[in-house]
Amino acid sequence: MLLADAINNTDHGPYADTQWNDEEMYELKVAAWLHDCGKITTPEAIIDKATKLHTLIDRIELVEGRFREHKQQLEIELLRALPRLDPTAAADTHADFEARCAQLDDDLAFLQKANIGGEFMAPEDQARVAQIGQCEWLDVNGQTRRMLSDDEIKNLCIIRGTLTEEERQIMRDHIKVTIDMLESLPYPRNLSNVTEIACNHHESLNGKGYPRGLDAEQLSLRARIMCIADIFEALTSADRPYKQGMKLSQSMTIMGRMVEEGHLDPDLFALFAHSGTYRKYGERHMAERQLDEVELGSLPGLREYV
Repeated sequence: MLLADAINNTDHGPYADTQWNDEEMYELKVAAWLHDCGKITTPEAIIDKATKLHTLIDRIELVEGRFREHKQQLEIELLRALPRLDPTAAADTHADFEARCAQLDDDLAFLQKANIGGEFMAPEDQARVAQIGQCEWLDVNGQTRRMLSDDEIKNLCIIRGTLTEEERQIMRDHIKVTIDMLESLPYPRNLSNVTEIACNHHESLNGKGYPRGLDAEQLSLRARIMCIADIFEALTSADRPYKQGMKLSQSMTIMGRMVEEGHLDPDLFALFAHSGTYRKYGERHMAERQLDEVELGSLPGLREYV
């Protein structure tokens, strides 16, 4: 709504002649409230997946238990071996035990960090997860144990965020449900565009969005506003269990790159930035730690709003 207000208030540039009345602004507001209604069918475990190994619990706790078991087994083997060894061999065996325990501690710390997720996971880190996962040992019952299951390896190797591709597709499908829900409703005349505005917030100007692959000509201005607002809110939101809200500068840089790639409207992004709408929103809804300075002159994809 702040971005729509900026369009209404501008007296120059591409939107100088665009003016929405109260009914049209209300229609946009209703669409904004409804744009994610399909998420009521998305499993909560996916919506709230805070870490890569999270299901009903964070399975990193099970991994930590296996590491403790392995270290205990190594200690048992050490204590059984020491009485049979001369002092030199005993010292070497003990040093080897300490080194193996130190390596286990380092590997566990690495997995704990990998479990958190982030913007990118390097191929060498994925390879290390797989290598750790293949580590085997015999427990007290003589059973072969593996450090990680195949599913745990797959999840810990997620490149971006905390969702697997299958989970990400389930998350994306909420928009299909939203479309089904909103297209099935009868609307009064003043809300006749709610479905178009609400249901296209994952589309892109370059036709590579989802679920319908619409292009720029098929997206109304208010739908394009929804695209920008939805992404900016997702990047900066501090109440998501799976990530911390990004700072203004990082969020605006990511959005600028999306403009360069043809996903977002460059004129709208220019107004969003030059009008200070991004900062106005931030001061109302973001944590103080996120409100850093944004160097508009160095933002990718940002053109002058003239």
